[in-house]
Amino acid sequence: MMGAVIQWMPTSAGIGRALAEQLDAPGHEIALHRFPDGELRVTVGPAAPTTVICCSLNDPNEKLIALLFAAEALRRGGAHRLVLVAPYLGYMRQDAAFHAGEAISQRAIGDLLAKTFDRVVTVEAHLHRTATLSQVFPGLETDNLSAASAIESMLRAHTLDSTTLVVGPDTESLPWVSGLADRLGLAFAVGEKVRFGDRSVQIVFSDAARLWHRPVVLVDDIVSSGGTLFICAEALASSGVSSIDAVVVHALFPPELLNEFSRAGIRSLRSTNSVPHPTNGIALDRILADALRREVVVTSIAENGA
Repeated sequence: MMGAVIQWMPTSAGIGRALAEQLDAPGHEIALHRFPDGELRVTVGPAAPTTVICCSLNDPNEKLIALLFAAEALRRGGAHRLVLVAPYLGYMRQDAAFHAGEAISQRAIGDLLAKTFDRVVTVEAHLHRTATLSQVFPGLETDNLSAASAIESMLRAHTLDSTTLVVGPDTESLPWVSGLADRLGLAFAVGEKVRFGDRSVQIVFSDAARLWHRPVVLVDDIVSSGGTLFICAEALASSGVSSIDAVVVHALFPPELLNEFSRAGIRSLRSTNSVPHPTNGIALDRILADALRREVVVTSIAENGA
């Protein structure tokens, strides 16, 4: 009987193939066909008792339908355990109803995936008021992996000045930024958002003197519209930093914004490969493979024992 197998959606082919190679497991790309009326036909590869599906959930709507269809086919084909690897996990921001009649999308998607999969693995889930990923997926095995080691490896591969400051855009980023700075043996700082009316936001640094003529690594977990990153870069540049290099975990923004970031003073921007993007320069393959290794090992032991 076939051991654990890795399958992936076409948009996550890069990470899917890398995981299959690192885990020395069979791999297969799930085929999608769109009918003229927009409906999908999903064709999976051969199922295994443990089957891993890799699908990053940016632009999530069609992918969620495809995942449901793939899971149905794999269960019917003999998969007893389905593991979803979603390096980026969408629909996490709406964790409460802020206005009457609003749906809580995090709860709805959490319930849906919890009924479909046995385990969910993601990286730096964008949680706010929800404390842990297990609260999003009740009764499910969950892994919310940190990208810190992958980012550290990338930064160490480049010569970092000992005066480099690791910077986060706001107080919410403090735990993340301080942890990365500690790994690198560097100092850190975080900005503070100050609102001037409903639509005007500025980022200020309480101890701007610390920034003067220092290289900065600006870190953010997710960039979609790019507004926060742009405003923060402008604030850093006006404070007299010597250079700004940005690191983003999930790059969801249109590539055209890179020109605006450059005008704001950002000389380089690297992102993880959680979402395919021109800025990808930090591989998550190793940390994801490490998290999945027990799936392959347990399956192999079970088969040998049988």
